[in-house]
Amino acid sequence: MTIVSFLLRRRRELVLCAATVALHYLTIDWLAARIGTPEAPQAQVPMRVSAQLRPALPARVAAVQQQALVPAPAPASPPASAPPRRAAATRTPAPSEAAPEQLAEPIPEPLPETITEPVPAAVAAAVPPDPVAPPAQGGAAPQQPEVQSTAGPAPVAATAAAEPMAGRRFRVNLPPAAAFELEVRRTDADGTQWSGSANMRWQTDGSRYKVGLEVGVSMLVARIGLLELASEGTIDDAGIAPVKMTEKRRSRSMTATHFDHEGKRITFSASTAAVPMAAGAQDKATVPFQLAAIGRGDVNQFGSDIDIQVGEDREATVYRFVLVGEEELETKMGRLVTWRLARPPRPGSYNARLDIWLAPGLDWYPVQIRNTERSGAVTTQTVTKILRPAS
Repeated sequence: MTIVSFLLRRRRELVLCAATVALHYLTIDWLAARIGTPEAPQAQVPMRVSAQLRPALPARVAAVQQQALVPAPAPASPPASAPPRRAAATRTPAPSEAAPEQLAEPIPEPLPETITEPVPAAVAAAVPPDPVAPPAQGGAAPQQPEVQSTAGPAPVAATAAAEPMAGRRFRVNLPPAAAFELEVRRTDADGTQWSGSANMRWQTDGSRYKVGLEVGVSMLVARIGLLELASEGTIDDAGIAPVKMTEKRRSRSMTATHFDHEGKRITFSASTAAVPMAAGAQDKATVPFQLAAIGRGDVNQFGSDIDIQVGEDREATVYRFVLVGEEELETKMGRLVTWRLARPPRPGSYNARLDIWLAPGLDWYPVQIRNTERSGAVTTQTVTKILRPAS
C-alpha cells in the first residue's frame, strides 16, 4: 500500500485531527486574551486626548451674594412696645489674633549609598513642602510661566475679605480610578532649577478610595525620594471622606492625620491638637480629586468661592479656591483645555499660592499643580501620562 492511497483512505481522520488542533489553539488564545498572564493582572491603558470638552465658564457670584448660600438664623423681632434706643457709639473691633506662621524646617541631607557626590542643600526644597500645603516664607513673588488663556482672571481680590465658609456642601461626582505620571520642575528663589518626577494614584470602587503620591528629584544617575503621601477612607454624600492620611518626608518620621467622623474632629500624631471637623473636610492628598468631583457634579459651583477644610500634619486650615479662568496647557500628552483654580495667600493662615488645573475633557482630572512660595520658589507638577485600569 502506497502512502498516497493510505492518505486517501484516512483523509477524514486527518481532517478531524487538524480541526481539533485548530480549535484547541483558538480556545487557548481566547482564554489568554481574557485571563492575561500572572505578571500583569492589572493592566492599564493610557488615555488618549481627542476632542476636548469646553464647558462655558460660570457667572461669578460676588462675595456678598455668596454669604446667602449658607442659611443663617433669622434675627429675633423686637417687641412692638419697645421704646426707641439711643444710637450706640461706634467701636472699632479689635483685630483678630493672627495664627502663628508655619516655619519650614530644613530637610537633613543624609545621602543614599549609591550617591558619590554631596547633594546641595537646595535639593531639600526641590519639591514644595506639600502638594497642597503652605510652604516657607520670605521674599518676593516669582514670575509665572506663560500659558494660553482664553478667559481673563476672576476678581480674586473681591472675595479675599470674605470669611471662609468651611462646611458648605457641594454636588459631587467622583472621577473614575486612574494612575498619573508627572514631571516635577522647581525654580528656587535664587534661580536654581531642579527636575524630577512624581507618581499619583487615585483608586475608588464607589464606596471607598485610596490616594497615593510619591515625589522625587533627579540627581546625577539617581532619583532621591522626597515626599510620600497616602490617604484612604470612604465616599459619602459630601464626596471624599478621609479616615487616615500618612505623610513621609525624607529624613523625617512618618506623621498621621486621623478623621473621626463620628466624633466630628481631626487629630494628629505630630501634635495633641483636636480640631472640630467641618462637612466635606479633606486632607492634602485628596483636595485635587475633591475639586474634580465638584466640577463633575456641577460646573456652576465654581462661580463662587470653594472653601474646604484641609487636615494637615499638625492642624486644619480652611483653603479658599477661586476660579481664575480657562487655560490651554502644553503637556507631553498634547495641548489640554483646563480650568485653573487658585488658592491665593491668606494672611494669618497660609502665605503660599496654590494653583490646580483641572481638565474637563479628561474627567476633570488634576493635570497640573503649582505651589508658589512667598520666598519666590515655584514647584510645578505636570501630567505626562494618565493610565486607567483595563476593563
